[in-house]
Amino acid sequence: MNRIAVLGLGSWGLTLARLLHNKGFEVAGWEFDPQAARQLQECRELKGKLPGVQLPEGVQVSTDMSDIVSGTDLIVFAVPSQTMRATCETLKRTEAAQRQILVSVSKGLEQGTLKTMTEVIAEATQLKQPERLVALSGPSHAEEVSRDIPTSVVVAGCSELVTRQVQETFMTERFRIYTNDDLSGVELAAALKNVIAIAAGISDGLGFGDNAKAALIARGLSEMMRLGIRMGAKPYTFTGLAGLGDLVATCTSRHSRNRNFGELIAKGLSKEQALQRIGMVVEGLETARSILLLQERCGVEMPISVEVYRVLLQGKAPGDAVRDLMLRDAKPEMEVQLYQ
Repeated sequence: MNRIAVLGLGSWGLTLARLLHNKGFEVAGWEFDPQAARQLQECRELKGKLPGVQLPEGVQVSTDMSDIVSGTDLIVFAVPSQTMRATCETLKRTEAAQRQILVSVSKGLEQGTLKTMTEVIAEATQLKQPERLVALSGPSHAEEVSRDIPTSVVVAGCSELVTRQVQETFMTERFRIYTNDDLSGVELAAALKNVIAIAAGISDGLGFGDNAKAALIARGLSEMMRLGIRMGAKPYTFTGLAGLGDLVATCTSRHSRNRNFGELIAKGLSKEQALQRIGMVVEGLETARSILLLQERCGVEMPISVEVYRVLLQGKAPGDAVRDLMLRDAKPEMEVQLYQ
């Protein structure tokens, strides 16, 4: 690896650009918004998102996709899930993405198609060698990684050679990378845990305690596993960093946009007001829009996620959602079909 492009210079993209630059790579960053690009070029900081974290002067910033990806060995996709396809279509016009290693660090599902981010990248770029495409995921708030707080994540893909290359490229003494061969499971876990984190935020906003939060995490993990296994993922992925690890971090952290969003909703703010207050993309809201379709398509029960959908998109009162969850039919804790 010599030259690396980062597409999307929000908090996570900037953090990874900084990490890679500090490892000695030549890094260039693409930003869609000209105003945001100018701000980064001038002050090298996302003051509203990562105050005090500087983008090194050696990292080029541009709105010109062709300029950024030219001559690169690796491309990092750090754009929101719902803009991934448009970003990839722009990339395709540069005639890049057919020789580089491609790394998705975005967590979500595309609306309508329900495709994971690597599926969108492969389709939109007409990728001829899917083994070059991987996902990097796990409990990794940019607020902590950017300040070199110890963090562990996974890189998942279908080629052991490529995942090990990416592992070596990103790993530092404060950013540990494990490899995983379950690409689908890692991406599904990354998307689904955001909806459970909104539920955890609603719990906090209603004034509930540790008992409620622990139950949401445990039962949320159960429904994530049910859906993931039905969609071909491997159970162990959901008990690892991409599943349980990221779920715990997203449900409990003060840095979690999804948890914070749920808390604001429970305190009476509208979706629009909550989003404005947070000031960044809340991926769990977009994933929640797909929950009913996912549940129907796969024939699994996802009671917590469905109640989040009803609160966010059907106007159900959070307190009513809690009551309906608590009064569901009594049943054994472990469903046999979970392991079939």
